[in-house]
Amino acid sequence: MIDVRRSEDRYRGGETAAGIESFHALSFGPHYDPDNLRFGAILACNEERLAPGSGFDEHPHSHTEIVTWVAEGELTHRDSTGHASVVRRGDVQHLSAAGGVRHVERNDGPAPLVFVQMWLAPRTPGGDPSYEVVRGIADSTPYAVPGAGALLHVRRPAAGERFGIPDAPFVYVHVVRGALDLAGERLAPGDSARITGERGLEAVAADAAELLLWEMTDTV
Repeated sequence: MIDVRRSEDRYRGGETAAGIESFHALSFGPHYDPDNLRFGAILACNEERLAPGSGFDEHPHSHTEIVTWVAEGELTHRDSTGHASVVRRGDVQHLSAAGGVRHVERNDGPAPLVFVQMWLAPRTPGGDPSYEVVRGIADSTPYAVPGAGALLHVRRPAAGERFGIPDAPFVYVHVVRGALDLAGERLAPGDSARITGERGLEAVAADAAELLLWEMTDTV
């Protein structure tokens, strides 16, 4: 089964006056939808747009694997375990909240910031928080989140390039930029596809594209 969700159907959030725009693909915060609470291990897929000087003040997380992909600009991160990083385009950031952590996310750079943040449910809650940044991740090297039974594939196909979709119980595709054709559907920026139990699927980039593709082994 392939369930395509369109960019314009995402829940709007943020605070425009404070320079924050948010687009939520799954039920989030005040936008409660019991039919859209999660897909596989994914609890949230949020596109965040922060103007220079804006951001999210210190706030808590627990029992969540938080993976962030920076599409434009620079993300400044600080957390209660002492980590401080500047995450740039092409970097993957992973904060395992475990039993509890607090962090700050800001745009302290001169240009607008756009990032996609994805929350995954851990197989086993609790434990100690951890943090890492992978700089300039390659398309050929998936990023593993073993605590959630998931692999993140970054794909940046050229126009006309054909590529395979993993054969997995659950696959989540989010288009960051460009467009692609999948099973007769054209997916544009902000669109996503939730794929359940399909095998042998292929997609074709309609033009130069960038997408995030989660391969998940089970529902946790």
